[in-house]
Amino acid sequence: MDQPDQRAELGEFLRSRRARLRPEDVGLPDYGRHRRVPGLRREELAQLAGVSVAYYTRMEQGHGQNVSAEVLDAIARALRLDGTERAHLSRLAAPNARKRRQAPRPQQVRPQLRTLLDAMEGVPAYLVGRRQDVIGWNRLAAAVFGDFGTLPAQERNLVRLVFLDPATADLYADWECRACEVVSNLRLYAGRFPDDERLTALVGELSVKNEEFRRLWAAHTVADDKTHGHKRLRHPLVGELVLAFETLALPDDPAQFLVTYHAAPGSPSADALRLLASWSAETESTQPKRPQAAREPHEPVTPGAPAVPAVPAVRNGTADAFGDGPGSDPGLDFGSDFG
Repeated sequence: MDQPDQRAELGEFLRSRRARLRPEDVGLPDYGRHRRVPGLRREELAQLAGVSVAYYTRMEQGHGQNVSAEVLDAIARALRLDGTERAHLSRLAAPNARKRRQAPRPQQVRPQLRTLLDAMEGVPAYLVGRRQDVIGWNRLAAAVFGDFGTLPAQERNLVRLVFLDPATADLYADWECRACEVVSNLRLYAGRFPDDERLTALVGELSVKNEEFRRLWAAHTVADDKTHGHKRLRHPLVGELVLAFETLALPDDPAQFLVTYHAAPGSPSADALRLLASWSAETESTQPKRPQAAREPHEPVTPGAPAVPAVPAVRNGTADAFGDGPGSDPGLDFGSDFG
């Protein structure tokens, strides 16, 4: 992302956070006057932050330079930003945020991690790298989520699958929530690594092909640190799955995360996982297929439409130096909202 784009990103983020606030949210009187746009006015926000209207306006227009930490903190308080949003604002406003960063080293999946994935026979597990790319997975993860190995390497991306793959969209019972999660996480790390050309290409592709992605991306919501939780899935073979997930950071590569899923002992979901594990083991020598859906791959996703049942996918997989090797573009490290 070049300097004008970075300045525009700062201004758009400030405007989006200001638009979500109402006068009563921040203790200001609302005299019932008609507002042309939602949210606080610039002069109201400037008053809360203790800066001049002209100064704050320059920031929203992307002309603020060398903004002090004290001013940024005051603006963050006025906008009611949480910790993740504060960090995002600081990165966007920092002078060195506009300097092009060196491309990171290619991501490698250590042999020990491959062995670990293979050993987790009763646990769906996959490795996530930069841009929410899936760089490794085990057999049961393929049976639950679809065999990533049947996709081209550049399409093994959680965000892309959520918005462009109908079978993945149908899998999530709360697709809208899942869509918000992956976009807010992607937006956060786009702020950290604005020069990632492959990320720019991914955002461009999704913006062209999916209206809901465009809407969520324009909202400038950022989120991080969801290291555990639950997902409710609608599997085409075994029905509903209620799974807990844990996201584990790998200390030797902060851009890689191990995501594991498990069901409550004795639950119907645990029985369903055992059934999927048995099926996938029995068909290990066959050619796996991804679930197919009745819609075209790039048709706007409408979760819940019927899909053709999946054939259990059976192969473990990893991607060496995924997507960041010679001739490819720089990447970015990722957070933990991958469940």
